[in-house]
Amino acid sequence: MIKNDLFLRALKGETVDRPPVWMMRQAGRYLPEFMELRKKYDFFTRCQTPELASEITVQPIRRYGMDAAILFSDILVIPQAMDIEVEMKPNFGPYLPNPIRNKEDLDKVIVPNIEDTLGYVLDAITMTKEKLNNEIPLIGFAGSPWTILCYCVEGQGSKSFDKARGFCFTQPELAHQLLQKITDTTIAYLKAKVKAGVNAVQVFDSWGGMLSPQDYQEFSWPYIQQIVDALKDESPVIVFGKGCWFALKEMAVSGASAVGVDWTCSPRNARYLTGGKVTLQGNFDPARLLSPPDKIKSMVHQMIREFGKDKYVANLGHGILPNIPLENAKAFVDAVKEYQE
Repeated sequence: MIKNDLFLRALKGETVDRPPVWMMRQAGRYLPEFMELRKKYDFFTRCQTPELASEITVQPIRRYGMDAAILFSDILVIPQAMDIEVEMKPNFGPYLPNPIRNKEDLDKVIVPNIEDTLGYVLDAITMTKEKLNNEIPLIGFAGSPWTILCYCVEGQGSKSFDKARGFCFTQPELAHQLLQKITDTTIAYLKAKVKAGVNAVQVFDSWGGMLSPQDYQEFSWPYIQQIVDALKDESPVIVFGKGCWFALKEMAVSGASAVGVDWTCSPRNARYLTGGKVTLQGNFDPARLLSPPDKIKSMVHQMIREFGKDKYVANLGHGILPNIPLENAKAFVDAVKEYQE
């Protein structure tokens, strides 16, 4: 049994004394101990070496004592497993030298055996669970099929993913075939993670907000719904779409245990749009962690008051930025832990 099960209880909607707290991207680039490892090992070496991935996962827990850990990995291990080459270039980001643009490209994309291609992630889960020693839950994650398609077609990061959207609008049949392959792989991957020991999973639709509400219902949401349907009886599922306030209603009735909210949607609107019945997670502006610690604490307490302490997981509205001072990250976590009604 997990000793601190506050996070899991919040996902079930149980009454709690205070909300649980963790931060998206908490394992990583703002921590000096992570930067030391980054000097020695390249990005995918850190992802693919279970000893390193598990160590990076527990670093923020040792420092700040969050109520949940999230496994250090990357959403782009999925396309790698599907025989799509992915590089991580310094000062550039992800680079896919052979983007998917036509049927010939698509035919080369496989739905892999997860144990063969992503076994290192499962080993990292085993090692991380040993290090956590049942103190807190461990979260596994994957990118949404649409978000993965964005990189696979664009070939790199983008502010607008015009090539990816153009692919969907000019070759919708191929787009849906690629989305289904990604979905099938993601379902198998998350099921394997649950079997390996994660206590909850989160689907990140980082680029969902690039689509109009109508296109979201065609090219993103149905595939996330497939993932929720496949996983919800085996594990709590959190769905998070950045810029996707227009889909909060669908997310709330999807069977997901919780719905993530970014900082552009107020707690009141998020509760209204989700019908007040589902656990919400978020939504502190990551850049607001640059405010002084006392300001952070007052803003966090205000955020909790607006969401309400129950059916709520305190988090950021997206990943923590690399330039956040350590004491400011601490102020965020401590503010939640100190919260009293």
